[in-house]
This record gives sequence, C-alpha cells and structure tokens, in this order.
Amino acid sequence: MKQAIGKAYELAREQYAALGVDTEKALERLDRIAISLHCWQGDDVGGFETAEGLSGGGIQATGQYPGKARTADELRMDLDEAFRMIPGRHRLNLHSIYADNPGRKVERDRLTPGLFSAWLDWARARGIGMDFNPSFFSHPKASDGFTLSHRDQGIRKFWVDHGIACRRIAASFGKALGSPAVNNVWIPDGYKDVPADRLGPRLRLKESLDEIFAERLDRAHVLDSVEGKLFGIGSESYVVGSHEFYLAYAVANRKLVCLDAGHYHPTETIADKISSVLTQLDGLLLHVSRGVRWDSDHVVVLSDDLRSIAEELVRGNYLERVHIGLDYFDASLNRVAAWVIGSRNMLKALLLALLEPAARLQAAEAEGDFTTRLALLEESKSLPMGAVWDYHCARKGVPVGAEWLADIKQYENKVLAARG
Repeated sequence: MKQAIGKAYELAREQYAALGVDTEKALERLDRIAISLHCWQGDDVGGFETAEGLSGGGIQATGQYPGKARTADELRMDLDEAFRMIPGRHRLNLHSIYADNPGRKVERDRLTPGLFSAWLDWARARGIGMDFNPSFFSHPKASDGFTLSHRDQGIRKFWVDHGIACRRIAASFGKALGSPAVNNVWIPDGYKDVPADRLGPRLRLKESLDEIFAERLDRAHVLDSVEGKLFGIGSESYVVGSHEFYLAYAVANRKLVCLDAGHYHPTETIADKISSVLTQLDGLLLHVSRGVRWDSDHVVVLSDDLRSIAEELVRGNYLERVHIGLDYFDASLNRVAAWVIGSRNMLKALLLALLEPAARLQAAEAEGDFTTRLALLEESKSLPMGAVWDYHCARKGVPVGAEWLADIKQYENKVLAARG
C-alpha cells in the first residue's frame, strides 16, 4: 500500500512540476497550518454548566445520534480520536460553558482560568494551542434575546463582566501555551420583527465592548475578535451585532473581525471579503461552516465555496494573518466523524490552492492574457491532488483515504455506544 502511494505521488509530482508547481513546498506549507477545532461539535453545544446541558438562546443542534460527550473527560477523549485522523498539528477552540468544574456551578461573570486547568494541561501535553469564546447565550439573563446591548444596566454589566473574565482566561491560555489565543465575541442580540429603534442597542453594544476591551492585555497572549451575523433564531429581522457594525468597530479599535461562512445571504461568499478586510486590518478570524438555506452550520464539504476561501488565503498570501476555525454542529451523525470530515476537507481545500500554478496564473493576468489564466485554472482542476493528499496523510501517520472511517466505527462500537 505504501509503495503504491509513493508511486502515485511521484507521478503526480511530475505532472505538477510541468506547470511549475513544487509539491514538496506545497506540503511543507500545508503542514504549518493549524485548524482550530470547535469543541461544541462533540456535545451539541451543551456545555457542562448543568447536568442537563444548555438549550435555547438562539443555539440549536438537530439530530439524535447516540454517543455524545457527557463530561469534559469524554469530550477530550473524542477530540483525541479526531486529532488522530487529521494530518498536522492543530488547535482547540473552547467555549466558556465547557469549564471542567464538576460538583459546583460558577456563574459566568465569575469564571477564572483555574476552572479550565484540566483543558490547559490537556493542550500542553499535546503541544497544541487553544482559542476561546465567551458564551452569551442559553442563560436566564439572555432569555429575552439581549445581552451586551440589553436595556437593563444590571444585566448588561453581568455580560460585560463575563466578557472581561473570558479575555483573561484566553490570555492565560496564550501565555501558558506560547501561542496567542483568539478570543471571539459573538452575541445573539436582536429582534424577531422590525424594530422601532435600531440605533439604541448598537450604541449600548459599543459601550459594552469598550468596557470589555478596556484592560490592556498582551497581544502575544490574546487576540480580540468580534463576529457579526445576518440573522439568527429569534433575531430574523434585526441583529444588533451586524457585519457592518463589527467591521467598523474592528477597524476603529484594531481588533480582528470574524467572517463566518454561514452568517451572510445564501448567495454571498466570504472569499471576496477577505482581501477587502485585510486592506484595513492586521488579521482576521474565519469560522468555516456550511449554511443550508439558513445559518444551519452543516459539516464542511469540499465545495466551490470552501475552495474559494482557501484560494483567496493562498493567492493573497494571507495564511500568516488569518486564523482558521471550524464552526458547525450536527447531531444527526457520528460527532467525531464530523470533526474529521470537516477538518480534512478544509486541509484538502488549502492543498488544492497551494498546488495551483500561482506564478503562471499571476503572470498571465498581469499581461492581460486572461485566456491563459482561465485555461491553466481549468487544467489544474484535473491534476491528481488526491495522490498528493494520500502521500501527505501517509507521511504524517494518519489513515489514508477512507481508512479513517473504519477506525471511527471501531471507536463508536467500543466507546460511544457505551454512553447510551
């Protein structure tokens, strides 16, 4: 098997070389890209604040597939299994509702780094970085759909304090792991129907954000990000934290802005936004997802949209400035497999982009030779990327092709099935 993979790779390498592409350089670059896996796929965005988990508040995972993680230890076990199937060294994206704190509840405005020490030890032992997210949803103080833009000053202060606590937790991760943690702020605030006052909530949100970000923290430890949305469950007509609001805030305050692939109109792709945003900002965060008719966060597939995102990152030489995270949650299939499928597809899209004959494409475009540009783009689509990918997986010691599925099924039978 290994010999066949090697032979196929050598043939593919020759074909790419004929177009001026060095496959070894492409694989070397791919190996340095870290994808941030989202913890919430493993338990349907339940968290560990209560034994029952969370529900409502604009967050909804659909499906009844057995075997979801019920504890932090189970979630870490499932993540280990997923990482074992994904080539490269990646990251974990953790929400604040996943504090490993069995036996007692700590309110969100009182969270401390110590409540995440088990996660930190786990990440340190594996040599990976961690990112973080405040959880402004599924809470009694968010029951009316408002948090940082709430009219009630007391409720608003609770959520501001939560945001401050989460920044400090993220900074502790970055300092301990030697890799800055991206701390991403998303809120569900908005109205189901058209509001009479659009400005008021946005002014309150700006004031709240200013309070959260007032403390100076080392950017070597934490990177602040803000994430907009077009609409959500219960905020179909008006979202306080829109893309335009957060983009303006990020530019004015030198923050990262998060572009989530599922947070725009169904015909809108975030690929074109990347270069626009990065003319004004030092960096950005991507939440790679797949919306189907609404922001439904389906598992990422190797679609044209995904390829366009990866192509823009590579063509614009943005890989050092963009933080790539996944964001979807599907409870209708094996949750560990969902991580593996999405992560491997993101990496495949990046590899396809890295294997483009970039120099020849850009030279043709600069000369106004759009015929050559189009011809080379189309010819490159039929080159044997799969052979290069298989070689990469084999070299990194992870399953080749669909071999990983058998391992996941075995894990399901031995581990997940026992959870009931």
